[in-house]
Amino acid sequence: MPNNNIDAIVKILSGLYPEAKTGLEYENSFQLLIAVILSAQCTDIQVNRITKRIFKKYSLPEDYACLNVDTLAGEIKSCGLFYSKSKNIINTCRILVGKYSSRVPSTRKELEELPGVGPKSASVILGIAFNQHTIPVDTHVFRVSHRLGLSKAKTPEKTEKELLALLPPQCGMDFHHQLLAHGRQVCTARKPKCADCQLIELCVAGNSSFAGGI
Repeated sequence: MPNNNIDAIVKILSGLYPEAKTGLEYENSFQLLIAVILSAQCTDIQVNRITKRIFKKYSLPEDYACLNVDTLAGEIKSCGLFYSKSKNIINTCRILVGKYSSRVPSTRKELEELPGVGPKSASVILGIAFNQHTIPVDTHVFRVSHRLGLSKAKTPEKTEKELLALLPPQCGMDFHHQLLAHGRQVCTARKPKCADCQLIELCVAGNSSFAGGI
């Protein structure tokens, strides 16, 4: 049974991380899409270094659609998996131009059909760009939500569904960013700082024989 202290958890996290938001820098939904594709296995800081440069040269889907893979790969080579990301970005932009009049689609099905966009990436774009009720589940969100007892699901996708069922729509992306921040700063993977955690009394793992766990 999910932790029934969700309201108290939301209130504490909101107080701890009131300014928590995405670390990616973007000006519109298209730039967010490119940044999200680049962010796989790459830090937000590094992605922002790359996008600060390439967004000055390529601002529209049409700009990327006419590039060859080697050219764009050279522009983003400081990012992990740069060659496959180059292919995905170019192919995604060709789809945007040919199928969506150069607009970023706003449904999960359409987004997940774009090369380089998986379920988590689609949730990020839907939640941030289109203000839809999503809670993208990365490793931090998965770990913290399970330690708190908010989910017992085995996959990120099912974890998101369980979290969405607990939370009111207005909490979605804020809760994602707050869980992520808490996972980075306090509820770390190897040595969680339980003694410093303001959620400890509400934490299932912290009030059990937890010794590392998820």
